[in-house]
Amino acid sequence: MDQFEIHDVSRFPVVTTRPGAARPGYAPQWEREMDALLRRGLPFVILMPDPPQGEEAHEDRRLRGMWLKRNRDTLAALCRAVITVEPDAVRRAAFKVQAAIAVKAFGVAMEVAATGEEAANLATALLAA
Repeated sequence: MDQFEIHDVSRFPVVTTRPGAARPGYAPQWEREMDALLRRGLPFVILMPDPPQGEEAHEDRRLRGMWLKRNRDTLAALCRAVITVEPDAVRRAAFKVQAAIAVKAFGVAMEVAATGEEAANLATALLAA
């Protein structure tokens, strides 16, 4: 059984990032967990109810970026979306602009919801589509 520290997979196919799990140096563990999710071969969504604030460590960003490029096609086929919860309307608008760039680069839909309930409903709809 794969050990998940960054993601809570207890409600798979809804995968939730754990608050505070993205600390400096987390990227190797993140990669192992993402590899394990892809090995399942089943559609899923990732919910980020408490997205990290501030700058990601350069090495973590570099490693994640390389992984995302290597696994773009498989991830795009299985991950229906990454859904972030952001209660602030101004930040949601800014996220949507950044998300458009990320979708082009990595092939996975990036969504933003105002509440956890809205995010959960969106996840259900995306998985049913």
